[in-house]
Amino acid sequence: MISTLTDIELTDLLKSGDQLAFTEIYHRYSSLLYVYAYKLLGDTDAAKDLTQELFINLWDKRTTIDFNKSVSSYLYTAVRYKFLKLVSHQKVRTVYAEQFLNLFEEGTNSTDAYISEKDLIMQVEKLIEDLPPKMAQAFRLSRLKHKSNQDIAEELEVSEKTVKNLVSQANKHLKPKIDKLKLLLFLLNL
Repeated sequence: MISTLTDIELTDLLKSGDQLAFTEIYHRYSSLLYVYAYKLLGDTDAAKDLTQELFINLWDKRTTIDFNKSVSSYLYTAVRYKFLKLVSHQKVRTVYAEQFLNLFEEGTNSTDAYISEKDLIMQVEKLIEDLPPKMAQAFRLSRLKHKSNQDIAEELEVSEKTVKNLVSQANKHLKPKIDKLKLLLFLLNL
């Protein structure tokens, strides 16, 4: 009976594509990992999503995963890694949101400021459209849809390093131009 197998036996079966072994690992650890993720995140939906994503990745990468110590050690480490990655992405989003909010902090109630904001957004979108197609797509997925480099790499069928380079190049290309637009907007609102 599969429920009597050790974790080592289950991981061996998992690596060969045994769905029952995967299901048993899921039943053994999903609740515990959910609780752990919830303690880290403090959000039930985010904890559920993280746990489900972890098991999807486990199945997808079952043949290449190296379970050095044990499956439980691997799974708990994966939860911590995903949590840290999530926090990192949230910090980046927060920085961009703060910059955007700071840009429009004064005068947001006036019609001129509203029009200026809309115009700036259109100008930024035009700048993104002027990027090479893959770069623009990677930038939008990263900064506007908040996808991870791994998810973007899979979607664009490129390596994570390529995604990182594309987003970095887009930032280098866009930042000076956006800074000029912000200065222009500031001068118009004086």
